[in-house]
Amino acid sequence: MPKIIENLREQIVEEAKKQLMEVGYGKTTIRSVASACGIGVGTVYNYFKSKELMISAFMLDDWYKCTIRMSELDPGNTDDFFRGVLSALRDFIDKYRFLFEDKEAETALSSAFTERHRQLRSMLARLVEPACRKQKEGYADDTFLPEYIAESILYFSMSNTSVEDQLKAIGLLLNR
Repeated sequence: MPKIIENLREQIVEEAKKQLMEVGYGKTTIRSVASACGIGVGTVYNYFKSKELMISAFMLDDWYKCTIRMSELDPGNTDDFFRGVLSALRDFIDKYRFLFEDKEAETALSSAFTERHRQLRSMLARLVEPACRKQKEGYADDTFLPEYIAESILYFSMSNTSVEDQLKAIGLLLNR
């Protein structure tokens, strides 16, 4: 009879996160995670088809929490709203900077990062759209300004641009 391990998926995800932080993307493998959890490699594959999906599992959960935090902000108070968005995004980026800056991960995941970046920008644009409502009337395309601000926020956040400098740039885009 197979042994039943409580919360095995969560254990696998936590071990993968731990290994990524300690030894990096290249040395974290399905085999090393399985071994540390005391299970067979096949068992990990029952939960995740690849190392990339295993990594995505914990990042997606944290991104979801980040977007919840952002969606609870009041877009009517533009400065506080964008300050809150920037803070939530900075917390997420700082938590995973070790992975974003890992050259082996960048090489292996470049096509996935490109797709995820597009998805994150689109989600962020939907979140900031209410704060852009008044200013976007001057643009032929209603999605341009929120998309542009979302892309700017992602770029500036990844490049460690200060919150104050980001707020100034957003203010210029919003003509404030």
